[in-house]
Amino acid sequence: MAKNLADLTGARNAKNGNGHAKAKAQGLRFGRFFTPPGSHAYDLVEWDRRTAAITGEKGQVIFEQKDVEVPRSWSQLAINVVAQKYFRGSPGSPERETSVRQIIDRVVDTIAKWGREGGYFATEEDAENWAEELRYLLVTQHASFNSPVWFNIGIPGRSQQASACFINLSILRSSKEQLSGGGTASGPVSFMKGYDSFAGSIKSGGTTRRAAKMVILNADHPDVVDFIRSKAEEEKKAWALIEAGYNAGFNVPGGAYDSVQFQNANHSVRVSDDFMQALIDDKEWKTKAVVDGRTVETYKARDLWREIADAAWICGDPGLQFDSTIQDWNVVPNTGRINATNPCSEFVFLDDTACNLLSLNLMKFQTDQGTFDVERFQHAVDICFTGQEILVSNASYPTPAIGKNSDALRPLGLGYANIGALLMSMGLAYDSDEGRRFAGAITAIMTGRAFAQSARMAQVKGPFGEYAKNREPMLRVMEKHRAAAHQLTTSPESADVIQGARDTWDDAVKLGRAHGYRNAQATVLAPTGTIGLMMDCDTTGIEPDLALVKYKKLVGGGLLKIVNTTVPAALRKLGYDEIKVKEIVEFIDENDTIEGAPHLLDEHLKVFDCAFKPVKGARSIAPMGHVRMMAAVQPFISGSMSKTVNLPTDATVEDIQQTYLESWKLGLKCIAIYRDGCKRSQPLSTSLEKEKKASPPAQDVEYRAVRHKLPDERKAVTHKFDIAGHEGYLTVGLYEDGMPGELFVTMAKEGSTISGLMDAFATQTSYALQFGVPLKFMVDKFSHMRFEPSGFTKNKEIPIAKSIVDYIFRWMASHFLPVEDQDEVGIVRREVSPHTSDPKPIEPEFKVVATPSTVQKLAFVNTGLQLIPLPS
Repeated sequence: MAKNLADLTGARNAKNGNGHAKAKAQGLRFGRFFTPPGSHAYDLVEWDRRTAAITGEKGQVIFEQKDVEVPRSWSQLAINVVAQKYFRGSPGSPERETSVRQIIDRVVDTIAKWGREGGYFATEEDAENWAEELRYLLVTQHASFNSPVWFNIGIPGRSQQASACFINLSILRSSKEQLSGGGTASGPVSFMKGYDSFAGSIKSGGTTRRAAKMVILNADHPDVVDFIRSKAEEEKKAWALIEAGYNAGFNVPGGAYDSVQFQNANHSVRVSDDFMQALIDDKEWKTKAVVDGRTVETYKARDLWREIADAAWICGDPGLQFDSTIQDWNVVPNTGRINATNPCSEFVFLDDTACNLLSLNLMKFQTDQGTFDVERFQHAVDICFTGQEILVSNASYPTPAIGKNSDALRPLGLGYANIGALLMSMGLAYDSDEGRRFAGAITAIMTGRAFAQSARMAQVKGPFGEYAKNREPMLRVMEKHRAAAHQLTTSPESADVIQGARDTWDDAVKLGRAHGYRNAQATVLAPTGTIGLMMDCDTTGIEPDLALVKYKKLVGGGLLKIVNTTVPAALRKLGYDEIKVKEIVEFIDENDTIEGAPHLLDEHLKVFDCAFKPVKGARSIAPMGHVRMMAAVQPFISGSMSKTVNLPTDATVEDIQQTYLESWKLGLKCIAIYRDGCKRSQPLSTSLEKEKKASPPAQDVEYRAVRHKLPDERKAVTHKFDIAGHEGYLTVGLYEDGMPGELFVTMAKEGSTISGLMDAFATQTSYALQFGVPLKFMVDKFSHMRFEPSGFTKNKEIPIAKSIVDYIFRWMASHFLPVEDQDEVGIVRREVSPHTSDPKPIEPEFKVVATPSTVQKLAFVNTGLQLIPLPS
């Protein structure tokens, strides 16, 4: 096989726009590596005829196409997905595609034709070699373009769209800013509703998939609080509709989620290092008017942080994008700043640009001995990256601006899938130092080799249009990538791939300094959902497996059971014989978990840990296991990664806050979380039915509560408050030691029904205090409860209240709990005394001798979750 897959020929005298002597080559040279010289890729594959069919949960046929020609090695799942999603033409018509050969040929032949016309190949033989190598990679499931390429490329009369785009709304003035003609602006949240409706009506790539979009708002935008809450509020509406009997499924016309807003978008808040430092230092954060930059609102950074985590706990949105980190890795800052990402957050680049994606199936580069074949991987990068580059100037784009900018900057999105399966098959735990080290090295090889190939293409075609004025900042970022590769620590298991990463980046920087780069960006880690199924991947993108056995709901109906096929290889790698492997796999198939399987050693369980805890198991990857894996590969990616940090159902708001904080500290560009079960419908689950387990019988325990009444004459404190214009007075009766024993709340402008309810709840609260329920416990349960009225207050120590409940118990905590207890339950005052002893009781200005019968009382019940103190 040829060892020099991509080489250059031609004169070495031309000069580039930077004044450097440049080798001007006549074209790229490609030899054969995966296919023998003169052979056709399809001749190396055994073919079969099968029926592609997808059935629903009740056995009904959702899709069927008979006599489909496919490689024999492809699974039925891959065949079903490709036939349903990627075959063009109406079913049953003469134009309908019936073979995998047809879809691969129309894509490869079209790109090869464009490559010939564009002068990418030195000779016709090089073009033929390249096309056959790419054909082989695609038909053997080594690689796959993203879905828009399969949808559109090579189909006569159809727009040759191959990319995705995005949106950032922070340039829209806020609803708190005045219009020149009078009145106030609508604000971005209002426009979001229209955009969401448009996206719900549009198909991705013009066919077969719904559109998706990313909506981003900067943390200093005046409407940031409304934005943070927007999707969570819609989620609550969906819950109410489901409880009323509406269908809980996604993509169900007239269903609960079809009836609420913002279900066609991912929401993210863009935060800077300044905001994060304000958060850590417990300082204020100011929002700025979009038009003139004046201060509009002032918040505690911690309050906004809590709002973000509260909303994410409810519905998974908003995620976070760390703006300062993103700008530090921007290779073209002299052209513009990076304001947004695509919907999945892997493409992080300038406004009005697009990126075509291609993913490599890492499992296909594993040798029979279980090692990773670096040479095969590098050659696959050369072939695939060249194809992506050829697409840039020939593909169609949604707008002229996106087309112009994409052509001038030429960002590409090479990535991979199946890293979770690869690590498992090698006996490496996803959440382990060795697993992270190996993943980082593979990612470094991919990006370094892609940029080396980009430099070779720059020698042939010239650097991208904006390279000259961004040469120095781009080379600075390239050196950052290279330095990260050289900082990888070696181990016996990963020595070869780490050395390969270092050598690859040395070449990438050397070639780039000599020739420039053809592409501003080279790699991202995309979600690889549908194409992951096409390649028979057990895991998508950078994700670990969600579960060893899982069930996928299909858009338009249907259910697929997906069983991890990597487990047997992993068990053999760990030393289990075939009999034990067979029995363990049978146990998994029957029980949907490996926990409790016969013969399996406890120390090997971590290798099979997945994102979600199985119904019959107790293990899963901890949230920080996901974050640390992302941090291991981030320095080696041009953009970012589509990656969800999965949290268990019982994860708290504090868990989300800590996950977000650590993501920033570890240098991630973007982060998104999903708490299992937070939505009443989700596309993947770990079982068909949630197993109902009987609770263990409770022991009979007798409790005796003793009530400690207040004396008839006692001291009290009365405090006036105002929440969004709703005024009231709270009076706290005190024991002799200064601790509260009763609560009265007098509200203005409230009707008799509310007054009666408040009186009953206040009485209950007073009884709880007098029977010894700790105030700390009540504050923990009642503060941060959200309902109307809520909003701004006149108390500088509690500037924003989520409800009257929230205000009262935070006020009581700040006056009657010691500082350490306040910190533990997440109550933070503007000025905290350095001592941690009990606060001195407040001396009242009067004594209460008797309680008037007209006083309205208020008490509360809540399951709110509390803020944990952030590290300094």
